[in-house]
Amino acid sequence: MRQEFQDIFVFSLTAREAAANLLLALICGIFIALLYRITYRGISYSSSFVNSIIMLTMITALVIMVIGNNLARAFGLVGAMSIIRFRTAVKDTQDIMFIFFALGIGLSAGVGVYAITITGTLFIGLAMFLTARLNHANPKKKEFLLQINADGTETPDDAFSTTLRKFCSNYKLVNIKALGDEYNNMLESSYYVNLKSEDKSDVLVNELKRIKGVSQVNIFFDEA
Repeated sequence: MRQEFQDIFVFSLTAREAAANLLLALICGIFIALLYRITYRGISYSSSFVNSIIMLTMITALVIMVIGNNLARAFGLVGAMSIIRFRTAVKDTQDIMFIFFALGIGLSAGVGVYAITITGTLFIGLAMFLTARLNHANPKKKEFLLQINADGTETPDDAFSTTLRKFCSNYKLVNIKALGDEYNNMLESSYYVNLKSEDKSDVLVNELKRIKGVSQVNIFFDEA
């Protein structure tokens, strides 16, 4: 068993075997990219990132084939790659997960363990797909940020409660900020709200604007 494990890292690749490894990395990379496209739920979808997943899988396979079991090559490659500076910030944790997925499958394909490569791609891909479909991590009710700008001298006390109770199943005042100077009593009130019906968010905004002293109303939803 120990000898078989060591044999995995002994490389004597022919051109045909190298091409087969890269072809497998390409197929798995396309599968991962399609899975990313299907399961993505963010607001900043990037087609270039999808293409990069495919190329990352193939390049990783190539790198591991070049290194083989040669320690000198490994250190040389690390030194060469250290001159590259990556400035792109990855904002979504889902993107990081797919990057590691592509790296892992690329390493497996480059080593030439086809059974692990194919099985890992299918099982991890299935787990990601089911997780996205079940959507268990998302809250049942979306929480919105409601900001109301109003003149503190003209707006009556507790002026917003009646309207908020009408349209919101739950609301919470989280911040009050002064927008003007000593001659300007404009206040910005921020609430976290759960709407009874998201389709009526525009009606809520219009009703709040009709309250005396209110100059501006904004409602935001953070997808993250």
